[in-house]
Amino acid sequence: MENIISPEIILPGFRFLPTEEELVNYYLKETVLGKNLYCDIIGFLNIYNHYPWDLPGMAKIGEREWYFFVQRDTRSGHGGKKPNRTTERGYWKATGSDRQIRRLTEPKIILGLRKTLVFYTGKAPNGNRTDWVMNEYRLSDTSILREDIVLCKIYRKATSLRVFEQRAEEQALSSYVAQNNNITVPLPLQHHDYGTNMAQADSDEHGPSSYSAWTTMTECFTQSKKNL
Repeated sequence: MENIISPEIILPGFRFLPTEEELVNYYLKETVLGKNLYCDIIGFLNIYNHYPWDLPGMAKIGEREWYFFVQRDTRSGHGGKKPNRTTERGYWKATGSDRQIRRLTEPKIILGLRKTLVFYTGKAPNGNRTDWVMNEYRLSDTSILREDIVLCKIYRKATSLRVFEQRAEEQALSSYVAQNNNITVPLPLQHHDYGTNMAQADSDEHGPSSYSAWTTMTECFTQSKKNL
C-alpha cells in the first residue's frame, strides 16, 4: 500500500523540522531497510539532473529547507568508487570534513555522517560558487546496511548585507571598466551567479592573490573617480 501524506501536515502552521539524529536514525535508516514510513514526506529524486534553485518546487514539503532521498551514482577512480555529484551545467563540491551524527542519549554511538557541499556552476575546478548548500546524510561507515541511498537537505545560505554592498561596488566598477577599455577586470569579478560574493569566494578557495587584485582594482577605481 502506498504511503499518503498525513492530514495534519497540511494544517496551517505545520513545520517539518527534524533533528539530524531523526533524519539519520529514522527517515534514512527506515528507508534503507525498505520499511514504509508513517507518511510520505520525503521523496526520491535524482537531484543531479536539476539546478538547485529548481529543487524547492520538487520537494513534498519545506519552506527554507528541502529534503530528498537520493540513489547515489558512483564512478570508478583512484582509490575505488567515488560519488558522482556533477550536473549538466555545474557540480557539488564538498567543503571541510564529514561530521559525525551521534545519538543524543548515547554519544558514543555514531549513527551516521554528514557531508556539506556547495553548488558551483561551470566545470570543475574553475566553476563559480553559488549560495546553494547541501547537507548529505549517510549511515555510518560501520553500518551493514546499503550505502547507495543518502538523504539530502538543500537550502540557500543567507546573504549578508556586506555582500549586497560589495556587489553594488563591483557593479559600479564593472560599469566604469566598460567605459575605460585600458583596464582589465580580474577573473573573480567577471561572473556573478545567484548572490555569490565571487571575489571573497575566490580568495577563500585560492588564497589572497585574486582578492588582492580586487583590492587594487577598487583603489584604482576610487582614485580615478577623484581625478574626474
